[in-house]
Amino acid sequence: MSRRCVVTGKSVMSGNNVSHAKNRTRRKFYPNVQETSLFSEALGRSVRIKVSTAGIRTVEHKGGLDAYLVGTAKTKLDESLRPVKVQVEKVLAAQK
Repeated sequence: MSRRCVVTGKSVMSGNNVSHAKNRTRRKFYPNVQETSLFSEALGRSVRIKVSTAGIRTVEHKGGLDAYLVGTAKTKLDESLRPVKVQVEKVLAAQK
């Protein structure tokens, strides 16, 4: 499974462990990716996604999952969120 956030795009980075003697060995920095479910008010159900903790904060800052999906361009969304965006927009258009 990939360690990639679907909201922010954060993924594994590489770097060095540096000892006191300045010896360098390669290492990896992993993002704090969580498998979580975010509730969509328009759909009335939860959507399971892999998102970093910074991504969760971003979604909450935008006003929830529905507001985040509607306010983000389709080209900037992860491929797994594009069908959810279409469903949310369809439900919101039917409500108006």
